Amino acid sequence: MTLLKTMNLNVKFWAVVPAAGVGKRMNADRPKQYLMLSGKTVIEHTLSRLIEAQVFSAVSVAVSEEDPYWPELAIARHEAIITAPGGKERADSVLSGLKAIGHQADDDDWVLVHDAARPCLTAEDIRLMINTLQNDDVGGILALPSHDTLKQVNGNDIVNTQDRRQIWRALTPQMFRYGMLKSALTATAGNLAVTDEASALELMGFTPKIVEGRPDNIKITRPEDLALAQFYLKQQAQQKELS
Repeated sequence: MTLLKTMNLNVKFWAVVPAAGVGKRMNADRPKQYLMLSGKTVIEHTLSRLIEAQVFSAVSVAVSEEDPYWPELAIARHEAIITAPGGKERADSVLSGLKAIGHQADDDDWVLVHDAARPCLTAEDIRLMINTLQNDDVGGILALPSHDTLKQVNGNDIVNTQDRRQIWRALTPQMFRYGMLKSALTATAGNLAVTDEASALELMGFTPKIVEGRPDNIKITRPEDLALAQFYLKQQAQQKELS
């Protein structure tokens, strides 16, 4: 297992998990983070992965104040978990999660924002990200290069073919300094172009880095994704037993 190569022992690492979404594309009776996956809810798998990495001072989880499922989970009362009120949009929830740790976090601390619906994140990817970015001026995101041919369209008409060598699929976690991320999200509040944390930094003129992640770090968006996540979790468990 790769150890963290922390240069500044005074800098802390925090995780923020926006979990106020309703997941309409799942066509389920509850938000997708509360669907069952291999004996636990999706969000329990996700938060367990973050806690077990043993690098975070706390994990701030932003949930809807009307959420009836979150208080029923044992992990919601884990000593490493801080609950924050969720917002209307992802950026609102992330900002709320940041504010919930504001009395403990310094501006130079690192924050890793991770989707609640990505339960297959590995500790190896968390450590790779931290080791790669912790001395960077801005930070960056986990991502995957595109292997598909990409078409730009207008309606149903193809306009042109994109150069896929320049296209990466954004994953999470996304890792930025506490103060920089909070300022960027505050300054870009309400901007529809902010679809992830990196886009908020980009709008402020910063250039985040790319760290290539694992392809099994999938986001559960549609019903068929649950079966794929179950396969990956089983595969990861088997690999862990062999290592």
